[in-house]
Parts: sequence; C-alpha cells; structure tokens
Amino acid sequence: MSKKIRLGVNIDHVATVREVRKTFEPDPVHAAVIADLAGADQITLHLREDRRHIQDRDLMLIKEVIHSKINLEMAATDEMLSIALSVKPHQVTLVPEKREEVTTEGGLDVAGQKDRIKYVVEKLKKSDIEVNLFIDPDENQVKAAFEVGADAVELHTGEYAHAITREDKENEIERLKEAAKYGKSLGLKIYAGHGLTYKNVGLVARIEEIEELNIGHSIVANAVLKGLTDAVREMKELINGIL
Repeated sequence: MSKKIRLGVNIDHVATVREVRKTFEPDPVHAAVIADLAGADQITLHLREDRRHIQDRDLMLIKEVIHSKINLEMAATDEMLSIALSVKPHQVTLVPEKREEVTTEGGLDVAGQKDRIKYVVEKLKKSDIEVNLFIDPDENQVKAAFEVGADAVELHTGEYAHAITREDKENEIERLKEAAKYGKSLGLKIYAGHGLTYKNVGLVARIEEIEELNIGHSIVANAVLKGLTDAVREMKELINGIL
C-alpha cells in the first residue's frame, strides 16, 4: 500500500471506565499523551451533552498538552459551538447525538437540516477550525455536506462493521467506495470510522480516497490486554499495510 493513512485514536472509552466509578483514573488526558507518543496522528474525543464520559476538563487539558491534531466530536448545538469556539481544537466533527444511545447510531442527517449545519460550519470555519461531518455513505448526504461548506466527511462504517455475511460486507464496502469517490470528486477530504477493529479495518483502509480513520473502542479494548502504546502502534501499522 503506497498511501499513508492517518490514525485518530478516540479516547472516549478511557473516560467511560473512569466515570463508572466517578473517580480520577484512568485519566483520558494521560491516555491522550501515551497515544500521541505511540504515533497517533490525532486525538479524537466526543464531548456529549450529558457528559457521560469525556468532561470539559479533559478537553481543556488535552488542548494544553497535545500539540498534534485534536478532533472534537460534538453535536451541532449552541452550547457545543460555544465550547469549540473557545477551546479551538484543530478539527470539529459534527455528529448526531441522542441521550438514549449507547454510542453514535448512524450518520448526521445533513440534508435534512442544512440551514442549521451550515450556520455551525460557517461559525467554526471563521475561527480557522476544520469541519468534518460524520455521515452515512449516501450520495445525498455527501452532496449536502459539500453544499454546507464542510472541509471533510467521515463515512460511517457501522453497517459494514456489523455486517455478518460476506455478501453484506461486500455491499457495504461498495457503498463506502462510491461515497468516497463521489466526495473526493467534490473536493472533500474523506475519512471513515465507527465499529472498526483489528480484524475488519483492512478492507476500509484499502479504499483509495480515505485519508484518515478514527478508531476508539477496539484500540482501548486491546490496550487493556497489551497496553495502549502497543495497541496504537499495531493499529497504525495494520492500516498502512505494514503487518
């Protein structure tokens, strides 16, 4: 594989373990530093409305200590917009958010709320924050992302990750390929993420247009057994065809 794919390490699940006991460990700030030193190209974290895992304090400190790219996932609400404009992460990824979900379910409906998304995108870009939209691999959503002025789209890989049969997996890969190709033709940067593991990431990493993958749960889960440094390094080598 000739291209180099950037790896964003999502540290939300480190904070999830901490919040189970409402204590001080494990500290996601510490995890962010380790992941950064292990070669992560960016640190991804999702500040949710209900603060179920990442807290405001985590975001503030990570912005202070991490000098590589920081990707803040957030809903397109006034509260989160205010926080993003204050903290100024390198990138904001707008995602859908529901209190009752365990994790993000599906992509953002950009086509159905273009005015609101465009408003948030414009505010962020005026502060020199790159804007990425987490969307399903659907041509209408890709087109809408372009029309509201996004810099990039992150294609939701959940349907691929959860597919059981070979036929379903192949169909989902084709959807991702078509969406990636279309987005690239519009001038969008193409990223992907959700549900990716050490076992299923290979086919996604081979999609030519994809520049960046954001992976959290699988890396943190493997870190429990082998340590975060090795887990990050192994994933980075895997997505770039070294292993």
